[in-house]
Amino acid sequence: MIKFLDLLKVNQLHEEEVKNAMNSVFDSGWYIHGESVTRFEKSYATYCGTKHCIGVANGLDALILILRAYKEMGLMEDGDEVIVPANTYIASILAISANNLTPILVEPDPATFNLDPKQVEKHISPRTKAILTVHLYGQLSAMDELKALSDKFGLKLIEDGAQSHGACLPDGRRSGSIGDAAGHSFYPGKNLGALGDAGAITTNDDELASCLRAIANYGSHKKYHNIYKGINSRLDELQAAVLDVKLKGLDGENELRRGVASYYLANISNPKVVLPQWDGSQNHVFHLFVVRVANRSHFQDYLTSNGIQTVIHYPIPPHKQEAYSEWNNLSLPITESIHEEVISLPVSPVMTDEEVRRVVEVVNAY
Repeated sequence: MIKFLDLLKVNQLHEEEVKNAMNSVFDSGWYIHGESVTRFEKSYATYCGTKHCIGVANGLDALILILRAYKEMGLMEDGDEVIVPANTYIASILAISANNLTPILVEPDPATFNLDPKQVEKHISPRTKAILTVHLYGQLSAMDELKALSDKFGLKLIEDGAQSHGACLPDGRRSGSIGDAAGHSFYPGKNLGALGDAGAITTNDDELASCLRAIANYGSHKKYHNIYKGINSRLDELQAAVLDVKLKGLDGENELRRGVASYYLANISNPKVVLPQWDGSQNHVFHLFVVRVANRSHFQDYLTSNGIQTVIHYPIPPHKQEAYSEWNNLSLPITESIHEEVISLPVSPVMTDEEVRRVVEVVNAY
């Protein structure tokens, strides 16, 4: 079986260094808000090209905290609108709802599956306070166009960078440094993955960073002095140590992912399989390699029977979920079509050339 993602092999690339780093944390006797977190925050901020990185418990918390901080700063209030892709993973939308803000679902560009700036502008209202764009599958959104819109209408531009670690625009600006703030997930299956849940926020905004650090630490900068009704969302020392090791190999592993994706794009020629569009101008990191097939379940069964593991990201769009029953009657045809047809082929830095060729051979024979 060709695994969709062999996490054990991915982590074994760094096995000795990771184990040494974890032992160092154990031996330090300090397990929360210590040197490993400080070191990783500095490393990741430098990598992304931002002044600040705030480690938090997970990627959803990162997005929730950004919006919560803007509310504490008086820049947003209950009921304000945040534009978000209709075809995202539900976490992006949950973060908005969790802050008593109003998600405004916008259809994606069918070529990239990312937010369509033309559609975004049509949905901006006097209550709109932010655009939360998702760099889906590892490809950056149309950031220059979205930045122009956010500047024009005085909006915050927030990046959901959960799938785009290391992606950058042609001028070198990386995911996490282009908007006003960005949320990052280090869930184990991400391009930069921890050995458990972990997340971070990057920003160049000093006031936002200070507010975020307090809210994520029980609302406190100083122990027992609480200025906000905060929460406990902290990146722990062990995960920070693991991430600091793995960050060093991120660019190389992303390049290996691009190699797999490039081979797929050049060699998959089955007219029943619609390939993702990538012109090579930006540094797509191919967290996922997502194709579209009309009869997806049949295609997935065929691949499974031929020893190829696949995953569907994501089978049900947010507006059709029970959690958002008030949206169930919405008609979002592009989003619905995407969610009915997408399927993710194996892509990882540990796939062998033989495995990549086998995937192509089987897909073309479908």
